Amino acid sequence: MNIVLYLAVVLIWGTTWIAIFLQQEAGSTPVLVAVFWRFLLASVLMLVILKVIKRLRPLDKQDHLFCLLQGCCVFGFNFVCFYHAAAWISSGLESVIFSMAVLYNALNSWIFFRQRPSFRLLPAAILGLGGIVALFWNDIQAAHPAPQLLWGIGLSALGTLGFSLGNMISTRHQRRQRDVLTTNSYAMLYGAIMMAMLALLNGDSLAPALNLQWMGAMSYLAIFGSVLGFGAYFTLVGRIGASQAAYSTLLFPLVALTLSTFYEGYQWHSNAIIGLVMILAGNMVMFVRWPTARKLRLA
Repeated sequence: MNIVLYLAVVLIWGTTWIAIFLQQEAGSTPVLVAVFWRFLLASVLMLVILKVIKRLRPLDKQDHLFCLLQGCCVFGFNFVCFYHAAAWISSGLESVIFSMAVLYNALNSWIFFRQRPSFRLLPAAILGLGGIVALFWNDIQAAHPAPQLLWGIGLSALGTLGFSLGNMISTRHQRRQRDVLTTNSYAMLYGAIMMAMLALLNGDSLAPALNLQWMGAMSYLAIFGSVLGFGAYFTLVGRIGASQAAYSTLLFPLVALTLSTFYEGYQWHSNAIIGLVMILAGNMVMFVRWPTARKLRLA
């Protein structure tokens, strides 16, 4: 079962990046509206399921306030960044930048919870940042890099920061023994409401794009990417622990870049391969627990 859950997380979250691209390609629906529909559907499904199985736990006012903040960070503004970035860089490259979330988490845990960063942080950061430079080296080397490229990289990095801040709020919930699925469900709902309010203030219509590709991509993102993806991930956390479950992020870029190669025409070059290897190596430095030498007993 652990293997099934692990593979489900990798395959589902590794494919949501291409679904974002397909949804944006399918219609002219504003980004705020696309994110709104994704998390409205996901939150309603989650809340109904938890209510039916009697897993919806009560929260106090302060908890709901933090759920609102979590929704803005991890189920709202960060996805606005990712959706906009998908117009300028491939979904596979977005996923590679997102895999740097482990570094954000280490720094934010230090800032918010006084958890001293591991000695692995510096070499991991050097490998990760060096990998991103290598990944985009051909574009950076150009005399005048396209502004769209820089916007895509910057927005992906900003979205990853939002995801990390949402993780810090989730850590706050868990430290207070709040049910993870309950807090995530409300956070998704509040994130959707915030996106709807901003869309209306911007003069956008909340009407979805009524075509098969848009609706299919949105449904996949909501049901598989949000409901099943988070459900499988947090079930895995409960079975094997958060540290081992987090190893799944090492494989997201491989799945996403493979799909991007077929569906977006992403072209591999030597710098891209070197960059991907460096980023994955940086994440492994942060995550993997290397075996320690055991002292041999003398007979």
